[in-house]
Amino acid sequence: VQLQASGGGLVQAGGSLRLSCAASGRTFTIYSVGWFRQAPGKERDFVATISWSGKNPNYADSVKGRFTISRDNAKDTLYLQMNSLKSEDTAVYYCAARKRSIGGYDYWGQGTLVTVSS
Repeated sequence: VQLQASGGGLVQAGGSLRLSCAASGRTFTIYSVGWFRQAPGKERDFVATISWSGKNPNYADSVKGRFTISRDNAKDTLYLQMNSLKSEDTAVYYCAARKRSIGGYDYWGQGTLVTVSS
């Protein structure tokens, strides 16, 4: 499975961005997908996850009510709609996929940079 993230950029605080993550290869092996982020000088943190069928979204407390994770089954693409962005959302965002309901993620995209200016 290969993951290609895109959609990052520079946005003002309060603005919106939509990240995309295109999956290819043996996508039928994917159980769930998610977004993670890594701010400068910090560890990579969980942002949101959803099943490959598009069910059971789950969010980090820091983004609940502002971010929405979704899937397009026809395009094998994962999205992260980010609204009401804050400067603390500045990070490199990674999409990831895993083959099982538990354990770590097996596949990672290359990351896309989101910069929120205050």
